[in-house]
Amino acid sequence: MIGDETKPENFRNERGGDHSHIKGWGVDRDPKNDPTYPMKHRTDEEIEGYTWERPEQQPVDIEVLKSVERPNIPAVFGTSVPPSGLSGAIRRLAFKYSESSYGRWLPLVMADRVGEIEGIIEDLKHGHVPNIFAEKGMRSEWKYNRKTFVIKTAVTVAAAVGAYLLLTRNKKD
Repeated sequence: MIGDETKPENFRNERGGDHSHIKGWGVDRDPKNDPTYPMKHRTDEEIEGYTWERPEQQPVDIEVLKSVERPNIPAVFGTSVPPSGLSGAIRRLAFKYSESSYGRWLPLVMADRVGEIEGIIEDLKHGHVPNIFAEKGMRSEWKYNRKTFVIKTAVTVAAAVGAYLLLTRNKKD
């Protein structure tokens, strides 16, 4: 295996330790609070740990972003679009933060938007004019959600006009 030393014993649930500082910890300990209580026969098999051998690691031949919570690379990852450009730099920054942090998820959302713009620029560089109206599903929105479509369009036009006026105003005013 390439770069992965995970063994089944690493997944064992070692009971013990004080977890009272975690909000909601142990909320399901009371059988009366467990919605599966009368039906589920408790055997505690789920705390025995995994008994399967981990499959061979997917070969790593591109940059793979991994969580700071995990010491190893994910078992499966996409290879079609490795991080690149400004959106890739934003993703690399985001992956330095915990999965439970806004510092992780907000930059990832922003990287998606930047990646969309990068894709349009890439299409234009290759001589392809993207049909943004069709690619964003605006025909369906016009057909099934016309009111919201009109509101979104009006807000977008107003923002574009406002930005244009702001950028082209006379400096003396």
